Amino acid sequence: MESDLTLVTGATGLLGSEVVKLLIDRGHTVRILRREHSKLDLLKPVVDQIDHVIGDVTDRAAVEEAVRGARYVYHVAARIGYGTRGEEKEIMRVNAQGTAIVVDAALHEGIERLTHTSSIAALGKPANPQGLITEQTEWKESPVNSIYGRSKWMAELEVYRGIAEGLDAVIVNPSLIFGTGREGENTREVLDRVRHGKLPGIPQGGNMVVDAIDVAEGHLKAMSAGRTGEKYILGSENLSWREIIQTIADVFGVDAPTRTIPPGLAIMAAGVIELAGQILGFRPLITRSNIRQSSRIYRYDNSKSKSELGCTYRSFRETVERIAADLR
Repeated sequence: MESDLTLVTGATGLLGSEVVKLLIDRGHTVRILRREHSKLDLLKPVVDQIDHVIGDVTDRAAVEEAVRGARYVYHVAARIGYGTRGEEKEIMRVNAQGTAIVVDAALHEGIERLTHTSSIAALGKPANPQGLITEQTEWKESPVNSIYGRSKWMAELEVYRGIAEGLDAVIVNPSLIFGTGREGENTREVLDRVRHGKLPGIPQGGNMVVDAIDVAEGHLKAMSAGRTGEKYILGSENLSWREIIQTIADVFGVDAPTRTIPPGLAIMAAGVIELAGQILGFRPLITRSNIRQSSRIYRYDNSKSKSELGCTYRSFRETVERIAADLR
C-alpha cells in the first residue's frame, strides 16, 4: 500500500476540486474517481498531477479499482438535485447506494480511514425550527426535509454500518457552500442572479453559509483529528437570506432586491413550474421543496468543529470578495 495515496470521489465538483488542490499542496499523492466526460476545468492547476480512474460511485468495479492501494478516502461525490419527481431515484442511487459501494470497497481494501462528506441537510429540518441545530440533532421525518437531505442521511447510515464492520470513518456536514465554481451550478447561480439583477425577490428564511476553501480544510482536519464515528458541522455564519443577498449585492456594487417573496405564493408558483418542467422536459429552477426550506430560518452550531478540529472560518463577506476577485 502506497504510504500516502489518497482517493477523492466527486473531485471535479466545487468542493471536491478544492479538497484535491489542498491535498496536492500538502504533498499527498492523489487519485480521483471521475466519469469519462466530467469537466476538468476546476482541477486545471493540478489535473496532470493526479491519477484518474474512470467510472462513478455506483459502478462497483470502478470503485474497487479506485480504492485499491489507497490509504485514505475522501468520499465527496454526491448528486445535488431539486428533488423533482424524475430526480428522486437518481439522487438516492448516487448518494445512498453509491456510499454503500464506497464503504464496501473501503472495508474490502482495508483503507486506513474514510472521511465522508454529508450535509447539514442530513441533520433534518424540523417544521418549526427553534434554537441551534447540532450534530446531536436526531433526524425526524418532516415535510421540509428534501429528498437530497434524506439521501444524505441514508448515506450516513451506510457509513455507520461500515464503522460497525470495522471501518475507521468520520463524517463532516458542510453548510451552504459558496465558491467560484461554474456558472449555472449550485450557489454560483444565486450569486450570478444577484449581480446581474435577475433575482425577483428575497426568501423569508435563512441558513448557515461557508466558503468552499474552508470546507476543504475542514475535511483534512477531520481526517487527521476527527473522532471515529463523529459528525462535524462545517460552517461559518448563520445569516438570513436578506443578509446573504445584500452582502453579495454590496460586494458587486449592485442594488439588492427589496421585495420579500411570500412563501405561499412562491410554493404555488413553484408547483406550476415543476409541472411545466415535467411536461416540457426542463429542470425547474425552484421547487416546492426548496421554497419550504428557504422560507424558514435554520441556525446551526459550528462549535464542535472549532474546538475539536481547530477549524477557522472566514466571514461571508470575505468569501464573496474572494469570489468577486476570481471573477474579475
